[in-house]
Amino acid sequence: MKNLPVEYRHNFPLDPVDVVRVFDQSGIKRPTADLPRIARMFAAPGLLLSAWVDGKLVGLARSLTDYAYCCYLSDLAVDKQYQGLGIGKELVRRTQAVIGDDVSLILLSAPDAMSYYPTLGFEAAGNAYVIRRKH
Repeated sequence: MKNLPVEYRHNFPLDPVDVVRVFDQSGIKRPTADLPRIARMFAAPGLLLSAWVDGKLVGLARSLTDYAYCCYLSDLAVDKQYQGLGIGKELVRRTQAVIGDDVSLILLSAPDAMSYYPTLGFEAAGNAYVIRRKH
């Protein structure tokens, strides 16, 4: 499966049902039981990159950005069946290529992914703060 042909798409509209499937298959925790909320999350992202194999959505990177100073990578998910093939790494690389070197790429990691992001070049930031969502 290493040489699987993966097609990458930039700002291609995604079906919320496909997004829920990828989220559920990737292990990322998102409100997938709330399809209207998922639809709103993907209605107008600043930057959306997706990975496809044989016409099937297998990975996605959803970011909010001003394209000038900062980019928040809100969702990076790859179906577990396709993890380990470099798809997540390529989605991050393509995100960086679109935003350019003048823009900081920022994300909040799930606890079980903390060791993954440094392998992609991310540095831990000790100065981040968050007001958590209630739902």
